[in-house]
Amino acid sequence: MTLLSWGLVVAAVLVSGLLIAGPALRRRYPDAWWMCVGFPAACLRVARTWQPLMAGCGLAVSRKAALTVVSGLVGNGAPPPRPRVPRRGVIRMAPGGFWFLVRLLPGQVPEDFVKAAPAMAHDWEVHAVRVATVKPGVVRIAALVADPLKEPRIPKQRGAEHLLRVAVGVLETGAQWVLDLRRIPHWLIVGATRSGKSTLINALVAGLAPQPVALVGIDCKGGMELSLYGPRLSALATNRGQAVKLLAALVDETHDRMALCRTGRVRSIWGLPDEARPVPIVVIVDEIAELFLVAGRNEKDEAQAAATSLVRLAQLGAALGIYLIVAGQRVGSDLGPGATALRAQLAGRVCHRVTDPATAEMTLGDLDSDALHAAQAIAPEEAGTAVLASANGWERARSQLVSEGEAEAIAVEFAHVSPHLPALAEAAGGLAVHLERLDRAE
Repeated sequence: MTLLSWGLVVAAVLVSGLLIAGPALRRRYPDAWWMCVGFPAACLRVARTWQPLMAGCGLAVSRKAALTVVSGLVGNGAPPPRPRVPRRGVIRMAPGGFWFLVRLLPGQVPEDFVKAAPAMAHDWEVHAVRVATVKPGVVRIAALVADPLKEPRIPKQRGAEHLLRVAVGVLETGAQWVLDLRRIPHWLIVGATRSGKSTLINALVAGLAPQPVALVGIDCKGGMELSLYGPRLSALATNRGQAVKLLAALVDETHDRMALCRTGRVRSIWGLPDEARPVPIVVIVDEIAELFLVAGRNEKDEAQAAATSLVRLAQLGAALGIYLIVAGQRVGSDLGPGATALRAQLAGRVCHRVTDPATAEMTLGDLDSDALHAAQAIAPEEAGTAVLASANGWERARSQLVSEGEAEAIAVEFAHVSPHLPALAEAAGGLAVHLERLDRAE
């Protein structure tokens, strides 16, 4: 046998072996299967379908329309010129998928490729295709072979977390989902019952508990949700009256911190020396609707006072080390102008499955219409899955499962880390709250 024949035999044996062992290899060693089999097959599918796919989606442009007409009139049998398709870059491998860059043709916009994404996913036999703008005239097309959020492999945290930075889950790309309050200081988190909203808050509190920060809770449902973290909270308001007083005390705290910054001739507390810098405060507001809904004049005044204080904290807090996490099952303009004004100050948004379309619109509609559509497509069985969005774009993600028992245990374990802030504890119901927290920790 010639050398070429031997090569063909070896190649046939290797291909046969991969076909036979493929299912087991994919199940036990998904990364190795993707590298050896999945990625090469995906590259072949993309190369084979690229031109007809672009033509079928209306993304191909005739090179010379007049020449096409003339060739048809003359009838010399010459085939018409092939249409011009967007130029595709080198296909690069990614965990569980692949990506490449595409240069747009004149007259095309990224939205044209966003509309064609479902057709790409169907032709390439992948779970989903995401399109993002890299720079004017260039888009990045990323394909996911399977849904990484269905059975996410949460990346392990390495080393101590940075201050106010917490890994709470996994992104659709397979990377860590990190909430960095120094980068995006205020967040709005919405989700229906059993959608994963509480699990995300559990993961956030669990990550912040070991850090030298103060956690403050506002839970107008009698503290049913946030009382789990009682040992780690510096203050907890369980009704609207307490919440109004606590928020007013937090506004007073911003005034004190502004005076401190003026004295130190800096623009934020992060410019102060470590020994002079006040402790960062993370304010968690659970079920914002309970804070804003009113049934009479007296409640209306309280709700307006709470809304005004929250908006002021959102406007001033980032530079003064006060951060807001506002959560709720429903957020809409019917809660009053305070809800809309507050929403505008919360740059980070997380939308789980919601039962009210107006809530999804309120959360994501002003940032990205594609993010809104993705959030509305979350199915009831996809608990924990959410769409997170900011001015930098949007992504699908899933929070790490942290049970109520685990969150409560973590709060007790790190109760000694909680700073004692007498003014806030007094406003939220007196020093008894702080003493109860210490007793529970012991």
